[in-house]
Amino acid sequence: MTLPNLITLMRFFLVPAVVLALLSERMEWALAGFLVAGISDGVDGFIARRYNQRSELGAYLDPVADKLLLVSVFVVLGYMGELPLWLVVGAVSRDALIVGAVMLSTVMGNPVAVRPLMVSKANTAVQITLAAFVLAVLAFGTDFPLVRQGLVLLSGLLTAASAGAYLVGWLRHMSGYGESDTPGQ
Repeated sequence: MTLPNLITLMRFFLVPAVVLALLSERMEWALAGFLVAGISDGVDGFIARRYNQRSELGAYLDPVADKLLLVSVFVVLGYMGELPLWLVVGAVSRDALIVGAVMLSTVMGNPVAVRPLMVSKANTAVQITLAAFVLAVLAFGTDFPLVRQGLVLLSGLLTAASAGAYLVGWLRHMSGYGESDTPGQ
């Protein structure tokens, strides 16, 4: 097993630790675990690229570890009343939609390649920023309501836009329209 894969596995173990810290009201530990996971994600990616230690396993594990942490933190923050439930439901539903579409297309014998879209990357970046911001607010006991509200709204808009973009792409794929069949191209 490569070093990047071991680092990614460590991130899986951080998920229950961060959730437990949140539920135990150890906000500084939850923030620290979240930050360690984020930094280790960058480190394992750097090592994989720099030392040519990319692997098929890592290509699957890395995004799963990232999503598991982010979704878990969103759900717990929603449960705690720190994030609006509509945003939590939207974020989790978007991810379920993507996973369900990939599984369905595979079962139907028409597998779809999942490539991150720019709107999806922006969505993930804003969700991570929002989660880190709320964790920092809880850890340090300060709040900036306008910043939080702005991040919540931006996250909601990007979540909806990302879900819509993936759904349109999947429907086009499943109906047989390829990239070259796009009208206007």
